[in-house]
This record gives sequence, C-alpha cells and structure tokens, in this order.
Amino acid sequence: MKVKKDFILRKVADSYVVVPVNKMTLDFNGIITLNETGAFLFGIMQQGTNREELIAKLLEEYNVTPEKAAEDVDLFIQKAQDADVLE
Repeated sequence: MKVKKDFILRKVADSYVVVPVNKMTLDFNGIITLNETGAFLFGIMQQGTNREELIAKLLEEYNVTPEKAAEDVDLFIQKAQDADVLE
C-alpha cells in the first residue's frame, strides 16, 4: 500500500497534518491531523509498504507489544482507506 502522490505530510507547530496538493485540492476538502505515531506510519506509507512492515517498524520505534502494534496499524490503515489517501 502506498499514499497517493497528491497528499503530503507537514509539521505545523506541534501538530502533523496531511494536506492535498495538485488536483486533489479540488476533490478533497480539509486536512487530516495526525499524532506522532500516525505521522511516523504515514511517512513509511509514502514510500510504499505492507501491513507486516508497518508493524515491524512500529515495534522498532516504540515500546509496544506486537498485539498493540498490529491493532494500531490496522486502525491506521482503515482510517487511511476511509479518507481515500491510499492508492
């Protein structure tokens, strides 16, 4: 899975936001706000990845159980799909 090229991640003050660019500005209204973990996952997804790699990267970066990492990744993927930011 990979983030559509028309969405970019930016840090604004202490927040992370995903904003549409190019033609997506016409189709997508608003921005998506992410926490630090969400921004971490989004950054990996911009390069292209799969669920297992996201879980592994989360386990490397944060002190969480494999079950919690899988739960968080599944929730993030679902929200990204619902927001239609994935190819």
